[in-house]
Amino acid sequence: GKGVTFQDKQYDNIQGMVNGLYDKEVPAIILNDAYRGNINDLEDEKFKNFGTDTQVVYTYTYKTENKSTTNSVDDITKNPFTVLISGVDSRDGFAESSRSDVNMLATINPVTKTVLLTSIPRDYYVTTVCEEDAGCQNGAKDKLTHTGLHGTETTKKTIENLLGVDINYTAKVNFTSVVNLVDALGGIDVNVKPGLAVDHFYTNDYFGTDYGVTEGINHLNGQAALCYARERYAYQEGDRQRVKNQQEVLMAIVKKATSPSVIGNYPALMDALSGAFQTDLSQDEIQSLIQFQLKEMPDWQFITYSLDGQGSTEFCAELGNSASVMIPDNETVVTAKKRIEAVIEGKSAEEVEAINADPSEVPANDQPSPQPEQDVTVNEDVTVQDPYTGQDTTYDQTVQEPAYTDPGYVDPGYTDPGYVDPGYTDPGYVDGGYVDPGVGY
Repeated sequence: GKGVTFQDKQYDNIQGMVNGLYDKEVPAIILNDAYRGNINDLEDEKFKNFGTDTQVVYTYTYKTENKSTTNSVDDITKNPFTVLISGVDSRDGFAESSRSDVNMLATINPVTKTVLLTSIPRDYYVTTVCEEDAGCQNGAKDKLTHTGLHGTETTKKTIENLLGVDINYTAKVNFTSVVNLVDALGGIDVNVKPGLAVDHFYTNDYFGTDYGVTEGINHLNGQAALCYARERYAYQEGDRQRVKNQQEVLMAIVKKATSPSVIGNYPALMDALSGAFQTDLSQDEIQSLIQFQLKEMPDWQFITYSLDGQGSTEFCAELGNSASVMIPDNETVVTAKKRIEAVIEGKSAEEVEAINADPSEVPANDQPSPQPEQDVTVNEDVTVQDPYTGQDTTYDQTVQEPAYTDPGYVDPGYTDPGYVDPGYTDPGYVDGGYVDPGVGY
């Protein structure tokens, strides 16, 4: 549109294109802004400083229609429903496409007053499901977090396919909205269990702050709550503990938002939360829930569950390369499905927590890439002929046999719980200068 002429060079994948820039095959590349985090997912030491090694020379922003297939219930105060809560790694609103780093289902039964929170790891290796015009690779295997690049609807459809459940609504939050939401509520309280105190969160680096938590009850403001929900490096269980913290933060937000002191002034609360999240729940449905809370003052019973798996390195469609992923543990997938169904059927919290997958219902788990064998020490009998006597003498000799290495083997980079993801959302990431989100690089 500006009359600039140039020669283009096509690459098969992101790594090849970025390599072309670093190796000076081309002087510039055109890249969707949301894919900057994917470059870090490549786990190539060469690209770890991509944000500061490169400079944005031009950006172009375009808009696409936000398609939603809301499956509304007849009366949200009398019928159970499930909401996908998607936490994206965007810091500047919801217009830009971003990876979905938090993926949590809230299944709510207003009759039994039960809420089940089901968390799915961001690196879960899943089959992508999306509409043909969404731009993603439908039917291909990839990390769950990459589905967010094509909108919450793609993440929703992919999770529905994974678990075999229906999701009625979606709610999307980002870094800034979490801070604003918690601050609008006057802060939240979290209970840190013994042994999980943290003097200093690594995620403080993003804010230039110095937050931590002690054992027992901690009152957190918006920034502290976000740091707590995003921290994993400080914990032995890494990402698994981070998921638990995220569930605890959400429960604390709901508890505070439904307290008499806050819910009694809900018009002011709704004004304060304007723009804090993006949802396809209608304004009438939200108001119905608030009025239900005011009238019934239900004592909500929360249950939490997290899917699990095994670390591996597999081909990711969005990258066009292999990357660290988590191979799903199908037993946890089936258990999650059964517990969601139990909440919808009206089972009590105690009954839901007692449900686990029947081994006969669990399909065989996908096997991750094979591990290399270790060097093996063996004893061999060695026969040597004496050159003077001509007699054979046998000796025991210890031999170090080299391990067999499959030429197709890719060493897995994911070693959860100690795994450190160098992704764009890493609190240590240094941006070379903020630009409006766009596609030109």
